Amino acid sequence: MKAFNKILLTVIALIVVIFIAANVVIIADKDNTSGRPYIVEASRVALELEEKNIDDIDLSKYEYITGIATYSDDFYNTESDYIIREIGGELYRIEFNADSKTNNTERLITVNISLAVMTIMIIAVLLYVRYKILSPFERLKDVPYELSKGNLTTPVKETKNRFFGRFIWGVDLLRENMEQQKERELKLQKDRKMLLLSLSHDIKTPLSAVKLYSKALSKGLYTDKQKQLEIAESINEKADEIEGYISQIITASREDFLSLDVCNSEFYLSELVTKIQAYYTEKLRLVKTDFSVEEYTDCIIKGDLDRSVEVIQNIIENAIKYGDGNSIRLLFSQEEGCLLFTVENSGCTLSDNDLPHIFDSFWRGENSAKEKGSGLGLYICRQLMMKMNGDIFAKISNGYMNVTAVFTKA
Repeated sequence: MKAFNKILLTVIALIVVIFIAANVVIIADKDNTSGRPYIVEASRVALELEEKNIDDIDLSKYEYITGIATYSDDFYNTESDYIIREIGGELYRIEFNADSKTNNTERLITVNISLAVMTIMIIAVLLYVRYKILSPFERLKDVPYELSKGNLTTPVKETKNRFFGRFIWGVDLLRENMEQQKERELKLQKDRKMLLLSLSHDIKTPLSAVKLYSKALSKGLYTDKQKQLEIAESINEKADEIEGYISQIITASREDFLSLDVCNSEFYLSELVTKIQAYYTEKLRLVKTDFSVEEYTDCIIKGDLDRSVEVIQNIIENAIKYGDGNSIRLLFSQEEGCLLFTVENSGCTLSDNDLPHIFDSFWRGENSAKEKGSGLGLYICRQLMMKMNGDIFAKISNGYMNVTAVFTKA
C-alpha cells in the first residue's frame, strides 16, 4: 500500500507540473509577438488593395485586421495599432489587433478546466483502485502467514467487494475447513491414544497369564500330562486373545487416517467433463501430450461434483506421471444404471502382479521407484468413490493403462 501511495503522490505532482507548464505556455504565447501573424495578414490586405477598392475588401476573413483607411487629416490619429502602406501612389492605414480574436483568457480557462476534469478523473480512478481493490487485498496479506503458523481461529471479515468478495469468502472457508480438520485430527489422535492405552492394558492380563503358565511349565510344577494339556490350551487361548488385540491395534492404525467428507447430490456429466477439460487441455498441450475426450451422452449422475473432479484429477495425474506422455484419453460407457468414466493412458509400466494392489494405502509399485509420492492417491480415489456409492477399478490392455471410475446414474 505504501508503494501505491507513492505512485498516487507522483501522479498528483506530475499533474501539478502539467498545470503549471500549460498556463506558462498560454501566457507566454499571449505576450509573444515574434511571429507577428498580423504582418502577414496586412500584406495580404495590401495585395487585395492593389486589385480592389477599399470598400470591396471583406475584413471578416482576417483574424487580426480591424480596419482600413485612406490618407486624411487625422490619418495618424488613432488608438489602434496600424501600419502604413503606399499602394498605387496612395497611402493606406491598415489597422490591426496584435492579439487573436480568440480571447487568451478564455483559452486559459478552457485548458485549466479540461486539465482539472482529467485530474479529477485520474485521481478518482486511482482512489477507486486503492479502496476497492488494494485495501481488501491488504487485509488478506497476513492471512497465509497466520494460517502457516496454525492460527485458524481469527475469521476473515466478509465484504461485498465485487473484485475480492468471493476470494475473501473462499479464504475464510479454507480457514474454517482447516480449523475443522485440525479439530478432527486432534480428536482422532486422542481417540487412538485412548484406544491404544486401553488395548495395551487389556493385553497385559492374558500376557501375564501366558508368562505365569510358561514359568510353571518350565519349573515342572505340572507333572500330570492332562494338566499340561490344559495349560497348553490355556496358553493358546490367551495367545489368540492377544492376537485379537493386536489386530485391533493394526486396524486402528490403518483405518480412518484420512477424513474425507463427501456431500452427495446430483450433477450433470458435462459439468464434470468441462471442469477436467478446462484444467488439462492447456496443461497437456504444453507437455505435448495428446489429450482427447470421447463423445458422450450427457446424463445426471449421483455424487459430489468437487470430489468427483478430485478423483478424475488424481487418476490423470497418475497417467501423466507413470505413462509415456504420448496420449491420454477420456472414455465413457454405461452399464446397468451406471456411468463408467475411464482414463486411458499409453505406455503402461505397471506389472500384472502389481495391478491388484494399486488401490491399497501407502502401496507403491515397482514403476514408482524414481517418482515422488505417498502411495495414497488411488487409495483416496477408492475411498471417495465408495462414499459416493460408486466404485473404481483398473486394467491393463495392450500396453494401455485404464482406470475406470463407476458413478451411479440418477
